[in-house]
Amino acid sequence: MTQPYSVSRRSVLRTLALGGVGSLAGCLGGFETQSAWRDPPLVENRPNAVYLPAITEGMKMYGRKTAGPYGVALTYSYPHRFWTLTGAERTKTPVRSQDSIHLMVSLWDEKTGTVLPLDAGVAIEITRGDELVTQEVAYPMLSQQMGFHYGANYALDGEGEYTATVRVGGVSLNRTGSFAGRFERAERVAFDFTFDTDDLYDVDIRRLGDRQGTRDAIAPMEMGFPIGRAPDTDSLPGQHLGSQTSGDAVFDTFVVEDGSRFGVEQSYLYVSARTPYNQIIVPMMGLDATLTRDGEQLLDRTLARTLDPTVGYHYGTPVDTVESGDVVELSVDVAPQVARHDGYETAFFEMPPMRFRS
Repeated sequence: MTQPYSVSRRSVLRTLALGGVGSLAGCLGGFETQSAWRDPPLVENRPNAVYLPAITEGMKMYGRKTAGPYGVALTYSYPHRFWTLTGAERTKTPVRSQDSIHLMVSLWDEKTGTVLPLDAGVAIEITRGDELVTQEVAYPMLSQQMGFHYGANYALDGEGEYTATVRVGGVSLNRTGSFAGRFERAERVAFDFTFDTDDLYDVDIRRLGDRQGTRDAIAPMEMGFPIGRAPDTDSLPGQHLGSQTSGDAVFDTFVVEDGSRFGVEQSYLYVSARTPYNQIIVPMMGLDATLTRDGEQLLDRTLARTLDPTVGYHYGTPVDTVESGDVVELSVDVAPQVARHDGYETAFFEMPPMRFRS
């Protein structure tokens, strides 16, 4: 049985320099230096679900700062492929020959540690002295190793000193509790960093051997900042109507009888959606809900994407009441509009309706 193991690019290059191409290439199953960073192995016959990828890549950090209400961390890894979504259409973004690095921004509320999937987005501008090197939108992304973050591949002008300016847009999402009225201003923060290929090449690459393709997930790396885990269901307020899975995403549905803390005069119905295994939030989807009582439909509404300091990122709506025996049906109208790294790119597409009974 092939066992999982870790290797870095520098160790690959060192082995190549010593004449070990044949043994190492065989060990890596075709993962050779000239193509490894362009398009590493991809699991064949991938399930339409979360799965263990063939290769996982570690990351390192350039820095952590505060910008207004935001905690911001800038991390990096090898350039690597990812998939973006437009509606239901998935597009692979391969590594280009000029790509130097994959930069990632993690963003959270400094007061509560709540990770913030913002609709206004994040961009990274990279300069060298007074010259602009590159500027790219950082996509909201799901990664098994890196959790929820914003990232993209960037082309740099060789080794040396750079400044990455992270621009965070304002928020138009619903905000409840102490988040009401916050995160409205755009913010920016600059990170000075040194691009050194030796540092980059020391980032671990892990091959999962016979485990690849299994319905499971690698645990996220712990880097000392929030990675986007949804709150434990036991800690969430209200009556728990149950937990169901659709498209391999897990949906926990709750109703709070007194919705005043959510800014409503009625009850409040909300859904916390998360990935299996790692419990990472699944944001930016269109989620509809109906409420039926004794065969009569009392509610048919799209749930609002909402940020709350206790519930975190969720989907919610006011309701008059939810009584015993009522049926809540959820249906995903728009798949989560987040980019995905290997292991998530086939999940969260075909998402059948779910029924909950109070």
